[in-house]
Amino acid sequence: MRKLLSFFCLLILGTISVSGQKDSTGLVFDTGSLEIKKITNEDLQTFKDNPDFNYEVIESNPSWWDNFLTWLWNLLLHFFQWLFGVEKAAGFLAEFFSWIPYILLGLLLFLLIKFFLNVNARSLLYSKKNQSSVTLSEEEHIIKNEDIQQLIQEAIQQKDYRLAIRYYYLHILKMLSDGEFIEWQLQKTNADYISEIEEPELKQPFGHITWLYDYIWYGEFDIDEVKYTRLETTFTSFKKRILKNG
Repeated sequence: MRKLLSFFCLLILGTISVSGQKDSTGLVFDTGSLEIKKITNEDLQTFKDNPDFNYEVIESNPSWWDNFLTWLWNLLLHFFQWLFGVEKAAGFLAEFFSWIPYILLGLLLFLLIKFFLNVNARSLLYSKKNQSSVTLSEEEHIIKNEDIQQLIQEAIQQKDYRLAIRYYYLHILKMLSDGEFIEWQLQKTNADYISEIEEPELKQPFGHITWLYDYIWYGEFDIDEVKYTRLETTFTSFKKRILKNG
């Protein structure tokens, strides 16, 4: 009897297990219709017109400017590798090297602009408040036609010592031109005259006088009678040098 009950229990458990497996593994079929998606030429054109989908790589020839920067960079790189004894810079040193070509280029442009605009830059330093300003066009008239010594005395009488220094410097230029130490021309700069003088005993003191003149006149540095007297001694001494070498 006991064996018969055990048999029925196993039969019932097996039936329940099979039923559960059938329920858990049931299949569901999709009966919907399929739609084939077609890509037209208009759809493709939309993507062709969008630059984000343009993956074509265009190789361009480097310009002369690119070649120049590359050459300059390689030159500097080899120099600093030799200087510091390293094959490749890193960190702050590498960052510094990368900026050097641009720093040198900026310096070169600055020097070129300063050279070509020197005459115009000087005229910009004239003060509108200075009623005794002398323009570059008047400079030629004064040197060739005026009695500069008389102009100096009139400026001193009016206590316009800056203007007196201006006239004194033009007088020095006239003496140098008459002595054929320089060739005076309106478009030339004071630096041009310094480079033209070949006599060492005139070149250095004239450079000093030019520095004083530029500082006082173009720098708009006001001077009083005492300072003018000291400067006049320097100008008078240089006039004697010109006469001695003439």
